[in-house]
Amino acid sequence: MKSKIWTALLALYLVWGSTYLGIKVAIETIPPFLHAAIRFFVSGVILIIWQRAAGYDLPTRKQWRSAAVVGVLLLLGGNGLVAWAEQFIPSGIAALVIASSPMFLVVGEALRPNGVKPNWQGIVGLLAGFAGIFVLIGPAEISGSASRLNPLGVAALLAACLSWSSGSIYSKSVDLPKSSLMNTGAQMLMGSAGLFIVSLVTGEWNGWDATAVSSRSLLGLSYLILVGSLIGFASYGWLLQNAPISLVSTYAYVNPIVAVFLGTWLAHEPLEPRIWLAAGIIVGSVVFINSARAMSLGRKKEVLVESHQ
Repeated sequence: MKSKIWTALLALYLVWGSTYLGIKVAIETIPPFLHAAIRFFVSGVILIIWQRAAGYDLPTRKQWRSAAVVGVLLLLGGNGLVAWAEQFIPSGIAALVIASSPMFLVVGEALRPNGVKPNWQGIVGLLAGFAGIFVLIGPAEISGSASRLNPLGVAALLAACLSWSSGSIYSKSVDLPKSSLMNTGAQMLMGSAGLFIVSLVTGEWNGWDATAVSSRSLLGLSYLILVGSLIGFASYGWLLQNAPISLVSTYAYVNPIVAVFLGTWLAHEPLEPRIWLAAGIIVGSVVFINSARAMSLGRKKEVLVESHQ
């Protein structure tokens, strides 16, 4: 069993770490929102058919509505904005910014009614993490970078973090399918509908020639569908059932590092000292925040046990 767990975990590390480069390649000749719409529509249809064949019920009308909200927040607001931003931002830097999503999640959880407030360790982690983001995307004169990042691309990535965190928090309190893969498939279908609409409204289809799509972009899109969405989510779902959540969650620390390496190696993206510094600060702060959260939950459980003795 241990070998299977580590095989699935390694697949998750490599697969989800490589999707940022896959997006970069796919959007070379396919508009960003349209590429995401196609990706999640095809992936969602496959997942739902798969789960129906396995005997799971289709979502109820209420669950479809919930999946629509979550899918729009996660896949349109989250993934769609990442794809749009990668027109201007290196894939490795995009991955590092998105790696800070757990920090936005902590802030959102603290602000919502009856939400969980971070302890002092969590606050220290948040301050350190946002300092890391400033090192990564701050003004070139301050960060010491030789290149400037597109401000609209940076804003889109930060908005993607906010949207992803909002969708994650919202999903905790609504009725969704019990099967994780059926739930994911429903979110993908509903999210793809939102992506198609945004792609149309923003004029991505105006002047776009489908016959001019390169084989590289088609390969990138196929990789995102078959490997990034299907193998990635299947591995993640299997790990949630068979491995400790603390081990599964390490993908969040490894994925951005994999993305940076792949972007430098295969896409020749610049790897400046500030990127290494920012990566260490951001990933370290997320590890610290998650550790502090785990310790806090552990103490609460101890108190509950003692109160029932």
